Amino acid sequence: MIKRILGSTGITIASIVLGGNVFGWTIDEKTSFEVLDAFVDHGFDAIDTADCYSNWVPGNQGGESETIIGKWLKARPGVRDKVKIITRVGSDLGTPGQKGLSERWLLQAVEGSLSRLGIEQIDVYFSHWPDPSVGYEETLTAYDKLLKAGKIKAIGASNYDATLLKTALEVAKANGLPAYQVLEPEYNLYDRAAFDVRNLCIVENIGVITYYSLASGFLSGKYRSEADLGKSQRGQGIAKYMTARDQAILKALDEVSAEHGVEPAQIALAWLIAREGVIAPTASATRVAHVEGFARAASLQLSVDQIAQLDRVST
Repeated sequence: MIKRILGSTGITIASIVLGGNVFGWTIDEKTSFEVLDAFVDHGFDAIDTADCYSNWVPGNQGGESETIIGKWLKARPGVRDKVKIITRVGSDLGTPGQKGLSERWLLQAVEGSLSRLGIEQIDVYFSHWPDPSVGYEETLTAYDKLLKAGKIKAIGASNYDATLLKTALEVAKANGLPAYQVLEPEYNLYDRAAFDVRNLCIVENIGVITYYSLASGFLSGKYRSEADLGKSQRGQGIAKYMTARDQAILKALDEVSAEHGVEPAQIALAWLIAREGVIAPTASATRVAHVEGFARAASLQLSVDQIAQLDRVST
């Protein structure tokens, strides 16, 4: 498995990151363990989660995904040395004061994540969303304390556009504070607008890990009409992809996947892996077969013509 350096962090990761949003939501603990085992067995090594996963599920409070990952790490002696753990802070956990990027909350929230994960250090700690109520200097000062305390190894920002990221970098430089080293934008073959920050990331050596890499499953080809939206719990979130562009994108995916003898989702991931500025896409798996598909995607080499074909229909 080829490894890539994640920006200026010094951390190396394989070319696909496992999304943990489904743990404790669409799959239970047992199935989550099976997926995690398969992921590592195939040579992958980065797991992505957040403190809020999955508080949108009735009966959940948030932290369910981190807890399952923590139980898996504990049940697999030695595996912690093989994997990188990515988690986030900032989303609303439903309790007053438990959201945002204030220093008070960051210093408290990290302890909760470390406890649920059962680890001593988070490899990459993300600001989940921009927080206009808190100045960059306060947030970066909190991260500075966590870095110096050894509780986190690197910091990242999710959902920051070019303007927000550039400002955060300028504040870090002006105040001698740590700068964001990783960015996680929503980016896939269908949604390309959010990656307006690519050039800045390349110049500043910021590692990019994409999320919604398969457009909530739309790029798997499973959902081709409104009638298909009931096929899974995530189906209703895919309705936004049912536009005039969708059939052209799916047609191109079908053609390229047929040429390689693989599934459309694997081509969509391979397209992301080949994008300049992208270190790795994040993708979720609800069964071992999905992880096997990740392995095929990571080994694919798309031709120049195939990439150009996918670019044209998705621009």
